Amino acid sequence: MQELSAIVPAREKQTIIKTAISKFRVAIQLQFDFHRAIYNLGTVLYGLAEDTMRSGKPDVSPNELYSQSAIYVAAAHALKPNYSVYRSALRLVRLMLPLPYLKVGYLTAPPANNAIAPHTDWERSQFVLNHEGLQKANASGQPPSQSMDRGRKPTRIAVEDIVSVSASADLTLPPGAGLCVDTVHGPRFLVADSWEALDSWLDALCLVYTIFARGKSDVLAGIITG
Repeated sequence: MQELSAIVPAREKQTIIKTAISKFRVAIQLQFDFHRAIYNLGTVLYGLAEDTMRSGKPDVSPNELYSQSAIYVAAAHALKPNYSVYRSALRLVRLMLPLPYLKVGYLTAPPANNAIAPHTDWERSQFVLNHEGLQKANASGQPPSQSMDRGRKPTRIAVEDIVSVSASADLTLPPGAGLCVDTVHGPRFLVADSWEALDSWLDALCLVYTIFARGKSDVLAGIITG
């Protein structure tokens, strides 16, 4: 696909890339430990970031694409740390991650102690995701500097508590792309800014959980904190 996309017109190239991204994403969502599809999606996104940077007319920020690429490469390496091709690719993209986190971005969430709060009480805030789980950043807008611990009250979902992650069409949610993280303590609802952002959050959360379930959280921790 990458060789073909290098010799076709730009418009067709974009179609090829978007089709590849869609197919790899579907494959991953069917099997979140499908490390080859995870790695391939990372490489396609990296190529798209390079093309976007060269074109000078980005529909999406090249930095965002590089960061997304790095998430998939890091996940593939965490699942198969002995694969030399994944290790080599990780060296190229690791610094494109928002270290010491795997993903940083915005979500709209209800107050920590009131999941059914009216829409006016929901707040769009920065969230961080690492090998331990998803947590709201602190009041200054910066990611928390210390490890997540169970005694803290800010909005937080520990990876070991996750049962499933899915898109939500619940009409009671605020406007946006709904996200449901079902946990052992009950469902937690969040809202992404767009459906594209939702896809990114869904994949990242599911990959972190899959890495945890396969007993490879220590590998992911080494990638983002080492």
